[in-house]
Amino acid sequence: MAYQLAHQAWKTVRQQRQETLRRWQQEDQVWHQCNRELRAGSVEGAAARSWIAALVVTDNCTRQCLGLPIFRTGPKMTSGELTAALRAILPEELEFLISDQGTHFRSKALADLAQEADFIHVSLYRHRPQSNGIAERFVLTLKDWLRSKSWDGADALVTFLVEFQPEYNDRPHQGLAIPG
Repeated sequence: MAYQLAHQAWKTVRQQRQETLRRWQQEDQVWHQCNRELRAGSVEGAAARSWIAALVVTDNCTRQCLGLPIFRTGPKMTSGELTAALRAILPEELEFLISDQGTHFRSKALADLAQEADFIHVSLYRHRPQSNGIAERFVLTLKDWLRSKSWDGADALVTFLVEFQPEYNDRPHQGLAIPG
């Protein structure tokens, strides 16, 4: 009897999770279609809109978000812009910087920053988001939080990110000791 109840509860939770994922996939498809139309210039006001890139910087031990710099240049962001943002938010006691193998993270500018700030840069394997699970979990949490929000420019997005960061950092994390 207890097994059947537990199994039924598990099935219910699994169905709810699958339904949530299906809903998110549908929302993502709508978003991707809108994004394709924006890039093609077929949506009214497409010329006035721009793509905004956000860099996620989290502490691997505490799971705390150290910063969320945004780049209005989107995919045309330079490695100089990236290193300037990192220089502003990385702690002095940093020993390792773990990143994916994006072009900006393989640049001479970042190598120079690593040497100057005396930390080791560790690149993760390509196409393996599970290797960077802490940052990936943060991105999923941020996207989920932003789903109910609407903004019309970089300044409005920055306002939301400034609101989100302390909210995220103040919740319990696996890497932090629980008081009491």
